Amino acid sequence: MVRKIRPLAKQAQARNLRRNTTLAERKLWHCLRNRQLHGVKFRRQHPIGKYVVDFCAVSHRLIIELDGSQHLEQETSDIQRTSFFNERGYQVLRIWNNQVFNDLDGVIRSIEDTLTILT
Repeated sequence: MVRKIRPLAKQAQARNLRRNTTLAERKLWHCLRNRQLHGVKFRRQHPIGKYVVDFCAVSHRLIIELDGSQHLEQETSDIQRTSFFNERGYQVLRIWNNQVFNDLDGVIRSIEDTLTILT
């Protein structure tokens, strides 16, 4: 019974995160939604295992994580998260929030380049 509750809790957490997105997440989501980037479907606030990722292209096994200043203090947990995803066949692309605000075109090119490599 516990195993069934956990996924539901993660789904509820993901739903809550989708309702309370950061400005950087909204700005990037505007470029990723509706298969706008090379026809690739992205999901936002997508649960994978015990984590909820910012964006995920399941078909390409690509996770995009937007990092704010709080991630400077949680480097160890970010490394563990990335390792967890890599062990499951996902590539993790970490992008700083300020990159989304200051160089959105560069961020999109980086995502496109990663998608090309993973294809």
